[in-house]
This record gives sequence, C-alpha cells and structure tokens, in this order.
Amino acid sequence: MPQPSQHQEPPGTTAEMDPKPDHGERSYQGSGRLSGKRAVITGADSGIGKAVAIAFAREGADLVLSYLDEHEDAQDTGRWVEESGRKAVLVAGDLDRPQHCREVIEAAIGELGGVDILVSNAAFQMTHESIEEIPDEEWDHTLATNLSAMFHLVKAAVPHMQPGASIIGTTSVNSDAPSPQLLPYAVTKAGIANMCASLAGMLAPRGIRANSVAPGPIWTPLIPSTMPEEQVGSFGEQVPLERPGQPAEVAPVYVMLASDEASYVSGARIAVTGGKPIL
Repeated sequence: MPQPSQHQEPPGTTAEMDPKPDHGERSYQGSGRLSGKRAVITGADSGIGKAVAIAFAREGADLVLSYLDEHEDAQDTGRWVEESGRKAVLVAGDLDRPQHCREVIEAAIGELGGVDILVSNAAFQMTHESIEEIPDEEWDHTLATNLSAMFHLVKAAVPHMQPGASIIGTTSVNSDAPSPQLLPYAVTKAGIANMCASLAGMLAPRGIRANSVAPGPIWTPLIPSTMPEEQVGSFGEQVPLERPGQPAEVAPVYVMLASDEASYVSGARIAVTGGKPIL
C-alpha cells in the first residue's frame, strides 16, 4: 500500500510519519555478533541510523548516538539501546562543524573507552527542479553535513582504532544513478562511495576496513521533510519491488560489515535498493 501524501519541515520527526517506519524494534534478534564493540552512529535519532543503533545494541555493542536536534527521537533510540542492556551516549549538534565531529569521537573515547565501529550516516537533502533554485548556503551545508563530516569523523577516529575496526559510510543509489532533483545530495553520495573505496586502500595496512551501503528508497523522516507531497505518496513505487524499504531492512547489512564475519570485506559498496542495480 502506498503511504499517504504528507509534508514535514526539515529535518522531520518519526512521530509525524504515516505510517510509522519499522526500525526493528519488535523484530530484530541479536546473536552477539558485535559483543564488546564500541560504535559511533551519526544520524542515529531516526531512520536508518535508528535501526542500525537498535541492531548494534542487540548484537552487543555500546553506542554513541550522534544527532542534530531531534531530541525526542534520539531519546527513544537511546531507550531501545538501554533496554537491550547496552550503553547509549547521546551527543546533539551540527556535524557541518568540524569541531563537533571531533567532539563526537571524543565522546566515544571518554564514555566508551574507544571506538571500534564508525557509521557515518547523517545526511541532508532538498529537492529542486533547477540549479538556479539551489541556494549557495544549501550547497555548502549539504556538502559539509554529508561528505566533509565523514572526513572529519574518520580523521578523528582512526588514531584510536585497532586492527579489525570498521568504517561504514551511508551512500545511496544516487551515487551512480543521480536524481536531477537531488543534485547536491547526489554529489555527496558519490563522494562517500569514493571516500570509502579510497579509505579501504589507505587503511588496509592498519587492519581497518572501510565499506559503504547504498540504500534505495527507504521510508525515513528525510522523505516527507524534503520531497514534494505528491512524490511522497508514490515514493518507492519506481523500484522492482514496487515499495519503499523499511529501515529495519537495511540495518542487517551494517551489522555484517561491522562484524568480524566481514574480516575480508573492504572497499565494497552494498546495494539495498529493492531490486535496482548499482554499478
């Protein structure tokens, strides 16, 4: 069933979505695959980040949950983590500032004692029909939030990472099939895919792996808060499975890439797109 047409102001909240996304709250079952690991997840308040946080916690990881200012959503994520018996450290702030990126990693070092997994997932997007509509400030903010933040997070985290650590970037089907209406966002997602591929080679001598996940149309607050209402109503219908994916359907890929099971997986970009191939 298609979701109703709807609109929110950015960055959007889970509470206002109809239907509510599935983050695996009632379904994800852990098996100790991340036992004892310490993870940083950005954009952890909602959507894919929230589902990854729930899955990581149920697999045994303690977490730093980075988010902008969606306090209610972030506190709910933290509650699910703590109900799984794991530690949740909430860090609010804007990742478009390099200093805040460093503060997020400092929170992991100070509160968790280190960082074994970094998931750079936070993202900003807006829809525009022409390049003239894109404000200069929006271009700069999109690149800073989506792409530069990952650079600053990785740069701060790597000195504290041990062999076996994992870096995971959230890219997109837009990384090689860019939507014309999402020009700045698509540029950043191609950059993330490229950065992860470069990091895989650069960090291999240290035993640190780097991979990316390329979701297709996933039902998160980013959608009703950044797309025209009529597009929201038909969101996801364009892929072979003819529906949007749920955040809970993406999270297991992050678990695999974060786990020791993926010890020989580095430089990969894994599609979770409802049947739409990526190159």
